[in-house]
Amino acid sequence: MTAAPGRHTHGEPGQAAEDDLRALFGRSTVMFASLVGPEHLVDTANPAFFATFAGQRARTGPTPLGELVPELAEQGFIAVLDEVRRTGESHTGHDVRIVLGTGLHAREAFFDFTHEPRRDPDGTVTGIRVIGVETTQAKHAQHLMTEHRALLEQIARQAPLTEVLDGMARCIETLSPQEVLVSVLLAEPDGLHLRHGAAPSLPDFYNRAIDGIATGEGVGSCGTAAHRREPVIVTDIATDPFWDDFRDLADRAGVAACWSTPILARDGSLLGTFAMYHRVPRVPQDSDFALARVFADTAALAVERHHDEQARRDAETRLEAAHDDLAKAVRTERELRAEAEQRAAAAAELAERMRAAAAAQAAVPHPERCGLGGADGCTAPAELKVADSWGDSSWGCQAHVEEAMINVRSAFIANEDLGGLAAYINRRPAGRPRVD
Repeated sequence: MTAAPGRHTHGEPGQAAEDDLRALFGRSTVMFASLVGPEHLVDTANPAFFATFAGQRARTGPTPLGELVPELAEQGFIAVLDEVRRTGESHTGHDVRIVLGTGLHAREAFFDFTHEPRRDPDGTVTGIRVIGVETTQAKHAQHLMTEHRALLEQIARQAPLTEVLDGMARCIETLSPQEVLVSVLLAEPDGLHLRHGAAPSLPDFYNRAIDGIATGEGVGSCGTAAHRREPVIVTDIATDPFWDDFRDLADRAGVAACWSTPILARDGSLLGTFAMYHRVPRVPQDSDFALARVFADTAALAVERHHDEQARRDAETRLEAAHDDLAKAVRTERELRAEAEQRAAAAAELAERMRAAAAAQAAVPHPERCGLGGADGCTAPAELKVADSWGDSSWGCQAHVEEAMINVRSAFIANEDLGGLAAYINRRPAGRPRVD
C-alpha cells in the first residue's frame, strides 16, 4: 500500500475501515484508491493502482487524479467520479474501455469498476473509493475465442485458403497487446521452398522478395524453422547470423525481430511457417508462444483442409475427364461401326449390281470382232467380255480389254458363266482353240 507523502490519517473518522482496506488490497492485483475532495485527490492507493494508471509518472504528494492520469478526463472517467460525489450514490461499470498512455506507448485496457462515496460522520460525501479489476486479458481471451471460432467456421465452410490466412493474420495483429506483423508462408510440395500465403501488414516489396525462399539452416527465421521443424526465435535481426542475407531487406521493411513457428501436418510433414514480426528487438513472453501455437495449429487445419479439398477436386476432375474420354470413345466406336455397316451395305449393293449387270450381259450375242477399238475400230477377235456396274458391256480383244479396265472405273471381265475374273485368268491367246 502506498500512502501519499505528508498525509497523516491516524485518528481521523473511519480510520479503522481505511486500514482494513489497505490490508485487504495492499498486495492484491485488484486496484484500490481512496480519493478526496472535489478534485479527487489521490489520498491512498495500492501499488496495482499506481502501476496500472500512473506507470512511471512521478508522484509528489496528494495529486488530483486528472493531473496524475490526464487521459482519464477525456474518456469520461472523471465525469463519473463527479456524478458519484454529487449524488452520493455508488456506481458500477463493467468492461469499461480506457486508453492508457499516449502516442506509441498508448494501450487499450478494460476494467470493472466500483465507485463508492466516502462520508464523514454527518453523512457528507468527502471522497470516493475506487475499486477496479482489469479485464483486458479476459476481454482479449473472449475476442480470441470469437475470432478463432469464426476462423474455424470459415475452414468448415471451405472458404478460400487466402481468405482464411489473411483473416487469421489480421486477427492476431489485432489481438496482440504490442504491435506485431504476421506472415504465413506455404511450403511447396517438395518442401524445399516457401511461397507467400498471407502478410497483410508487411510491405509488398518484402513479401515479393521472400516469396519462394529456400528452406534450410540459417535461411532467416522461416527458412530455418521449416528446415528444423521447430520454432526459431530471432530477438534482434540486426545481430543474428540467420539474417545475414536478409538484414538490409528487413531494415527497409522496418522489422527488427522475427519469431517463426513451423506449420506441420498431422503426419509431421511441412505445410508452411507462421511468423510474428516486431518493429523493435523483443523477447517473446509465454503468452506470445501460446498465441503462436494456437494459430499455427489453426493454420495447419486450414492448409490441410485446403489440400484435401484440392485433391478431391483434382480427383473429380480426372474422373470427369475419364468419363468424357470413355463417352467419346463409345461415340467414336458407334460412329465407326455405323460407317463400317454403311460401307458393307454399299459394297453388298455394288456387288449385287455387278452380278445383276453380268447376268444381264450374259445373254447378249457374242460378236466376232473387238468392239473396244474406238472410232478406228479393231479387227482382232473378240475374246473377252468387259462390263461395268452401270450395266454397259462390250466384247474385245485382250489388249483393248486391259486398256478399258485401266481407264474405266468399275470395269470388270464377265462371261456367260458369270465367272468374272476367272474368265480373264483362263483366257486363251488370239487364234488358240478353247480347251474346256
